[in-house]
Amino acid sequence: MNYYLVGYMYCGKSTFGRKLADERGMTFLDIDRAFEARYHYTVPMFFSRFGEEAFRKLETQLLLSTADLDNYVIATGGGTPCHSGNMDFILAHGTAIYLRMPVDALVERALRSRNPRPLMHGLPEPEMRATIERQLKEREPVYLRAPVILDGTHPVF
Repeated sequence: MNYYLVGYMYCGKSTFGRKLADERGMTFLDIDRAFEARYHYTVPMFFSRFGEEAFRKLETQLLLSTADLDNYVIATGGGTPCHSGNMDFILAHGTAIYLRMPVDALVERALRSRNPRPLMHGLPEPEMRATIERQLKEREPVYLRAPVILDGTHPVF
């Protein structure tokens, strides 16, 4: 049994995932960190050098490589479930957990982050908020397919 954490960037998938894995005696895997270890690029560096389409292809390959894992908590990237039928894969190979957060909380976390994400890097707050609102509106129908939805501000599972 695997748990796949889905949700918008900055919702706390990695932090919650580590805690959940520890509590359940499971192994934690962060798709973004696995990407960086395998390809020797940070996600922002890869995005700027090769573009989003190339990133999404390799990210999907990493996700598909989790098919044979068992007893894992897997933190996906914010866009991972929204591309290439990845949410169908997630739902077929484990339990998806959506960490849902309001836009205001996501903006606050994005502004405080020491690790800016490629899609947010250098944006002033009003543009960042508009980007988060737009992307969340696009992505949330996919996230809401998860059978478990938790309040990302205080997730309890």
